[in-house]
Amino acid sequence: MKIDTQDALARLAESESLFLNLFEHGTLAVEVYKPKKIDLQKPHTRDEVYIVISGSGEFLNGGVRTDFSPGDFLFVPAGTEHRFENFTEDFATWVLFYGPEGGEKET
Repeated sequence: MKIDTQDALARLAESESLFLNLFEHGTLAVEVYKPKKIDLQKPHTRDEVYIVISGSGEFLNGGVRTDFSPGDFLFVPAGTEHRFENFTEDFATWVLFYGPEGGEKET
């Protein structure tokens, strides 16, 4: 199974949506996400991983702000307030949701 980044971004642009679900298997859901100017996300019910495709900016994750750039891996536990801020126009990211509602338990 392969998802080509450029194809995913082209499909997203055609959809005229900010995100597009591209793959599901078990609890895993893979999306591509490209907000415009403002990220209006709300906390999600499952654990989430972002892998930045392009662009840079700041990521607010549970009150902690960090810079991000292409290739960065960002983890958000279920229920945590988070959003991308001050991001460049070319910002796009993979989004991976997984696990049970409420998130996985820490070990």
